[in-house]
Amino acid sequence: MTDFSALKLKNSASGLMFCCLILGLSAFLYSCGGGNTGDLIGARDRGRWLETTPYGMVYIKQGTFLYGQGDQDILFNMNSPLKNVTMRPFYMDDAEISNAEYRQFINWVRDSIAHTILGNTVEDEDGNEYINWKARINWNDPAVIEELEDLFLPENQRVFGRKEWNTPRFVYNFKAYDYQSAASAQGKRNRNEFIEARSVNIYPDTLVWTKDMAYAYNEPQTQLYFSHPAYYDYPVVGVSWNQATAFCDWRTRLLASFRQSKRLALQFPFRLPTEVEWEYAARGGRMSSPYPWGGPSLRNERGCLLANFKPGRGNYIDDGVTYTAMTYSFNPNDYGLYNMSGNVAEWTSSTFDESASSFLGDLNPDYRYNAKSEDPAYLKRKVIRGGSWKDVGYYLMNGTRAYDFQDSSRSTIGFRCVMDFTGRDIRDIR
Repeated sequence: MTDFSALKLKNSASGLMFCCLILGLSAFLYSCGGGNTGDLIGARDRGRWLETTPYGMVYIKQGTFLYGQGDQDILFNMNSPLKNVTMRPFYMDDAEISNAEYRQFINWVRDSIAHTILGNTVEDEDGNEYINWKARINWNDPAVIEELEDLFLPENQRVFGRKEWNTPRFVYNFKAYDYQSAASAQGKRNRNEFIEARSVNIYPDTLVWTKDMAYAYNEPQTQLYFSHPAYYDYPVVGVSWNQATAFCDWRTRLLASFRQSKRLALQFPFRLPTEVEWEYAARGGRMSSPYPWGGPSLRNERGCLLANFKPGRGNYIDDGVTYTAMTYSFNPNDYGLYNMSGNVAEWTSSTFDESASSFLGDLNPDYRYNAKSEDPAYLKRKVIRGGSWKDVGYYLMNGTRAYDFQDSSRSTIGFRCVMDFTGRDIRDIR
């Protein structure tokens, strides 16, 4: 009696082996230049592609939510009416940028200036000059220090004779492309007309602690908040919108340099969030709640405050801290984001306009204006969100809008970055 199941299995195995031989031969012929059959097979130069969640960020899934102030508008601003909008997915820092993270930026700029002065540069085959980061700077060598003397304050400006950095020298140069203006021109102007070169002094204004509060003793914060290791895990403050934008560009270069060294495709650049992105992320999926943790109260069932702000009639320490808290203090929202309310208010990329909601669309809405130094002050207003350690509870609400000027810095304003998600949003497919 014939065992048809075994025969069938044998025939299947033979057929599979035949198919593998044919496929292998096809691949061999294609690799030898014989694969051009006249068919549309797509480009073969795509290279390696790997989507990774940037370090310190969380994924914010796509979705639709009710944007605006659905809760109390006690100031009767009426500048954020309810609007149904849809958001594309993106990554967001799970906490505010800390002093230590911002110091990495400053150290990079400082060292790049030092390398340039010392001549630690190399040229590529096209004649472009780059910093040779493999070279070491011996900051203990008197000859090196003498050559880098301009990076330090002159003796008549030093306090207690300490050698201190000449921070006005810490300037970051970068270029930005204005996509909106380029789109408006419809190809009638040269591309280089929309490339803007920017130079930004990046050192935080440490005097904000003294300037922001008149008739108050806050010199200890001015002296040590940014420089002392005890505060490294606290949010950076005294950073203007311009400086925060420069930080995003540097962070983009830092990651791009690494990915290029590994021959990986680049990811989207880091940037400040739009104000609608910020609100969408702050809500954490709780679309009708006044605060990132839900609500309606600023306290939990045990009576503990859920954020760092100014409760009551100025009892600053009722939440456990006097000024700012560490970036990972208090509980995160349902997206895993810390301090979306309180601690420090946060810069967004959006330009502030009282009536913006009335003319914005409903798909990834945003209003931006690239203000020049000569523009009037009202065009330099940038949206800040979340409220700070010095604000009352109203400013902690998800829908509350506020603003400051792009060239201003405060002891109450910091920032965090976002990055667009690359490719298909497979994480939300069920």
